[in-house]
Amino acid sequence: MEEIQSQSDNYRSSSSSASSPASRVPSSNFFYLRKPGSLRQPISFEDSPEWEDTDINVRVEEGGDSINVATTTASPSLSKLDSGSLPSSHLPDGPIIPRKIAGASVVWKDLTVMIKGKRKYSDKVVKSSTGYALPGTMTVIMGPAKSGKSTLLRAIAGRLHPSARIYGEVFVNGAQSHMPYGSYGFVERQTVLIGSLTVREFLYYSALLQLPGFFCRKKSVVEDAIHAMSLGDYANKLIGGHCSMKGLPNGERRRVSIARELVMRPHVLFIDEPLYHLDSVSALLMMVTLKKLASTGCTLIFTIYQSSTEVFGLFDRICLLSNGNTLFFGETLSCLQHFSNAGFPCPIMQSPSDHFLRAINTDFDRIIAMCKNWQDEFSSVNMDTAVAIRTLEATYKTSADAAAAETMILKLTEKEGPALKSKGKASIGTRIAVLTWRSLLIMSREWKYYWLRLILYMLLTLCISTVFSGLGHSLSSVVTRVAAIFVFVSFCSLLSIAGLPALKREIKIYACEESNQHSCALVFLLGQLFSSIPFLFLISISSSLVFYFMIGLQDEFSLLMYFVLNIFMTLLVNEGLMLVVSILWEEVFWSVLTLLCIHVVMILSAGYFRIRDAMPGPIWMYPMSYIAFHTYSIQGLLENEYLGTSFAVGQVRTISGFQALQSAYNISPDSNSKWMNLLVLFLMALVCRILMFLILCFCMGRKISMFKSFHCNRDTIDAR
Repeated sequence: MEEIQSQSDNYRSSSSSASSPASRVPSSNFFYLRKPGSLRQPISFEDSPEWEDTDINVRVEEGGDSINVATTTASPSLSKLDSGSLPSSHLPDGPIIPRKIAGASVVWKDLTVMIKGKRKYSDKVVKSSTGYALPGTMTVIMGPAKSGKSTLLRAIAGRLHPSARIYGEVFVNGAQSHMPYGSYGFVERQTVLIGSLTVREFLYYSALLQLPGFFCRKKSVVEDAIHAMSLGDYANKLIGGHCSMKGLPNGERRRVSIARELVMRPHVLFIDEPLYHLDSVSALLMMVTLKKLASTGCTLIFTIYQSSTEVFGLFDRICLLSNGNTLFFGETLSCLQHFSNAGFPCPIMQSPSDHFLRAINTDFDRIIAMCKNWQDEFSSVNMDTAVAIRTLEATYKTSADAAAAETMILKLTEKEGPALKSKGKASIGTRIAVLTWRSLLIMSREWKYYWLRLILYMLLTLCISTVFSGLGHSLSSVVTRVAAIFVFVSFCSLLSIAGLPALKREIKIYACEESNQHSCALVFLLGQLFSSIPFLFLISISSSLVFYFMIGLQDEFSLLMYFVLNIFMTLLVNEGLMLVVSILWEEVFWSVLTLLCIHVVMILSAGYFRIRDAMPGPIWMYPMSYIAFHTYSIQGLLENEYLGTSFAVGQVRTISGFQALQSAYNISPDSNSKWMNLLVLFLMALVCRILMFLILCFCMGRKISMFKSFHCNRDTIDAR
């Protein structure tokens, strides 16, 4: 204790000169904060502010099981934002009254989260955290990196990884129960948006995927979400960000990701780092927008690493974490009083959040070691972080703030309020149709991954066709014609790898939507299949027509249609193979490398460089030559071209097309074998889709299994 007291006195003396009353700047020019019991009231900033103890202006009605939050007029700081002293193009204009949202009280009590290490559950990421969030307020979880902020947020929302173990209780409206689908929204730190859609289109398709009912009713929901996040000026602009499109600024993109969750009109909204990668102005505008959203009644809980002084003044309650320990929970200004009582007052010219993180961030110990021999101007950086953390934690446990939090938690949990109900989902058929149409719209707008790819196919086909043009139908042209078909099939399948980034992005969008239960593996499988069929068929028929007539294959419509169908099935198999590899590898580099290796091995075993019967039995003949889809595609095309034909040898002797091909390629003499090869290609495409479905269910299904298994009606919860 003597060490703690000496460290506290040392730090207090080092900051006294900066925080002395004589050197203070008038608070009206600095920032605005609130006393407990009053919302958004400007007050003066003091190192050790004092005020009368008042009750929090929240009451639990005995008869209605509802929680009412008193509201007051906006503070001068907010009115200054609305009056135009800061850029206000993103703020809502006009007399539109925001739609009221029935929020919900959320309480977490003695919440402990353990992450499985190499051998056992030994790492406690969150340790006995207790707190609450009320309707119409913003509750922020703050702390340095790796302090457990995101883990605590996910634990409250019930979205932890299945391998994590959770101990404690979570109450929603006083009941120990999980939040059903549609009653809450969760915004990840990094979300994937569709750049080729406008903001309004993106939100409308999200509403169609999430909400049941008629299409026309969802337009009003989308407009409400646009208004709530102040996106009116950007509603008809492309989100952008790829394919050389100029995208929205980071602040507006972050707003769009939040608006996607607002289309469900959730009672509780969880946001992981809403100010992630935002500049100071965008961060302030974001928090003002969230403040206005909270004023409609929604319960906001989010994490934040650091904030400016003005942003800090907008918070209602703060939960301060360090290494998983709760150092404070309560009103925002009470946190300043807490630090002052512990011996670490905030200097007048320093942001409160900077001061908090400075005191509890262990990374500053390295800076202290570097600065200990420098000049006196660095003498303020002399606080032992470990001592500060222990002092703050011990002070909070015996403080009035901890007692007030316990009292409020007892009030919120002593009587159960109305249970949150699921708002229902769109049918599987509707979601498949929406996803298919949305993918088709994306394909029609993205030239880089689709139209440029089609142009490359045409250029490749022209190159191959001109090299092998003018072959004729003589016996001597058989070997060259086989080579032309082999090169055409092989190069077309290789060129399909150019569409890998587009597939990667589709999988990321699916993962983001499935994490919030907006989609599922079956919907993604069928939607992606139906949307890719027109594009693959367009590539097949355009490249096949050019190749077929320039090479001079048999001029018969039925044979031409089989050629197109065979190439289409080949591309469909290749697309399924690319999807499987894309799911297995997260990085584009490893996916491309894996696909190239697979294609090279399949080309070698396709039976052209060496006839299948002459290849080594192990590996190359069995199983590679039977796994390679090139084998069945080339064999079917050759049978389509040569079965039923004959070539004259001399003046009296003729040989069939089957006999002519024996020296160049193994084909079947049966005229129906080309359809069997086509059937094999179809089955391969089906197997690839089934394999993709199983991988999606295994990889992504485990991530959302906690939605069904997280029940807070017991003291110990195992998220499965």
